[in-house]
Amino acid sequence: MRRTIAGMFLGAAALVFAGPAAADSMRCGSKLMTDGDPSAKVEAYCGRPVGIERREIIRSYSYHRGLPVRGSFEVSVEFWTYNFGPHKLMYRLRFEDGLLVDVETLGHGFHASNAEN
Repeated sequence: MRRTIAGMFLGAAALVFAGPAAADSMRCGSKLMTDGDPSAKVEAYCGRPVGIERREIIRSYSYHRGLPVRGSFEVSVEFWTYNFGPHKLMYRLRFEDGLLVDVETLGHGFHASNAEN
């Protein structure tokens, strides 16, 4: 009996001190979009975003195939913003070379007619 109570106490303490889980995901209906998903999958399940920003960034590297080398390469980056209305949160997704790498939760959305005002 003592082991059961001690185990329950230890389990409860682990839950309390575990902290929040990473939230790099966005739900569209019953589908969950997570890091590594291609942009085509996200668009198929979530529809077109309300805004897309595109840019190219230069990423440097010091090693190539285990050898010490210096170089850089260009990465295509897109930021997609989704507005699901005033009763749901907005999301900003970051894609690098067509793959989802980050999901940022923004504030509550708005009615599309309010965006013009």
